[in-house]
Amino acid sequence: MSSQSSVIEEIREQQRKAFATMSFKEKLAYFWDYYKVHTIAAVIVIVLVISFISSYHSNKPYAFYAVLLNADTSADSNDTSVMWAQEFQDYADIDPESYQVYIDTSIAISREGGGQYELANRQKMAAMMQIGDIHAILADTETFENYARLEYFTDLTTIFTEEELAPYADLLYYTDAAAFDEDTGTTLEEMDAAQEKVYAQIIDHSDPASMEKPAAVGIRIPESGNKLADAGFYTYLYESSDTFQGYPSETVIGIPISVKEPRLALRFLEYLMK
Repeated sequence: MSSQSSVIEEIREQQRKAFATMSFKEKLAYFWDYYKVHTIAAVIVIVLVISFISSYHSNKPYAFYAVLLNADTSADSNDTSVMWAQEFQDYADIDPESYQVYIDTSIAISREGGGQYELANRQKMAAMMQIGDIHAILADTETFENYARLEYFTDLTTIFTEEELAPYADLLYYTDAAAFDEDTGTTLEEMDAAQEKVYAQIIDHSDPASMEKPAAVGIRIPESGNKLADAGFYTYLYESSDTFQGYPSETVIGIPISVKEPRLALRFLEYLMK
């Protein structure tokens, strides 16, 4: 054994003897003085590992993300949307280990445009729809039609068979695609005038025969007899007898054109209607 090893062993033996005679507080102080760097490093590593695991589980990609625009959450807590997400994940057989489901009831958009918060909501919506992260949008007729005229929604007859749409044949929501080509002007005044013209029109969105180029971009959800009605998210439309373009406002669900798996939205509607 080398002389250096002997010295190290002797030091260790002296440390053991000293440690054996110490009180608990003295041992704790001794440990902290000599091993605090190692302890801090170990704690940091553990925190990073836990953080990584937590981040991985909480940031799983969305298999399904639905937005309930202008939903009234005052009479309900966030529990309903969370419960729906969990139930729909099971209902649609979505693997919870790999994906998550989210029902967003936090976004509100008004005709007047609102302030910075609403502007942020609009930008968030536009960005998420562009990359296909929003799989379904539910909204009141007015808000839904405004997005429909911007060509944000898919014509359901182009992605689903007649058989798949049969349960909702009497509930299809139509927008006139001829309006897509209308000139809305370039100045703020011209655009406001064009919007006022739209609002003044009398249009039955359940009647494709009344339109030049009808496109079935949504499905109207009945006032009662479904989960959406039970939650009361859009009860205010019916209680206030709200109207749009000459007809009572309703709740409509549509699928953004960027969605890669549209059938999940139809499954969600099926879940809501049960």
